[in-house]
Amino acid sequence: MSKRSKRYKEIKGKIEDKSYSIEEAVSLLKDMANSKIDETVEVSVRLGVDTKKSDQMVRGSVSLPHGTGKEKKVLVLTSGLKEEEAKEVGVDFIGGDEYIEKIQKGWTEFDVCVATPEIMPKVAKLGKILGPRGLMPNPKTGTVTEDVKKAVKEIKKGKINFRVDKTGCVHCAVGKVSFKEKQLCENINCFLGEVRKVKPAQAKGTYMKSMFVTSTMSPGIRIMELSKT
Repeated sequence: MSKRSKRYKEIKGKIEDKSYSIEEAVSLLKDMANSKIDETVEVSVRLGVDTKKSDQMVRGSVSLPHGTGKEKKVLVLTSGLKEEEAKEVGVDFIGGDEYIEKIQKGWTEFDVCVATPEIMPKVAKLGKILGPRGLMPNPKTGTVTEDVKKAVKEIKKGKINFRVDKTGCVHCAVGKVSFKEKQLCENINCFLGEVRKVKPAQAKGTYMKSMFVTSTMSPGIRIMELSKT
């Protein structure tokens, strides 16, 4: 087990053993951020779902009001006229069979993959590569669509996809420590609200069991639930 740095131990000492309000947690997080980089702020939520059951899988998308502070590289898999549409909104990579072949060889240098319906039968065979990385296009997250221009615009403005992992946790980058406190709070509330909206009907008991906000170089800070479920 690796030893924590002196800096890490010092800032961890500022965190009390309690749940903070979102506003308190964000203020504390910004106060602790003294590294040379503009750290990414992330929210993690442990959910009361059984990930082994398909009807309790949690996934969705959310457009953060202030974006994430990171420019996302978007790949559009399509053909014909849709290629021209995507080029109009500044997509990073666009094509069909040539990109499918690249991905089969291990290429995944993009953050989001959008596909049009007609090419999905070919994209389906990429499931084992894109699925584990959270990059597989899906109608539920708006990444399988005929309206390529709208999808790319939303992603570039800050729309992100999320899904529960095998441990029952869902994670989301909600900005940078350089953001204003109000911006971070609004992004966090927006994300948590969307996670609540996609609660599976089959999930019983407490849905959002615990929530933490952290930055790249800081320990996690527990934030209190918005309401009991």
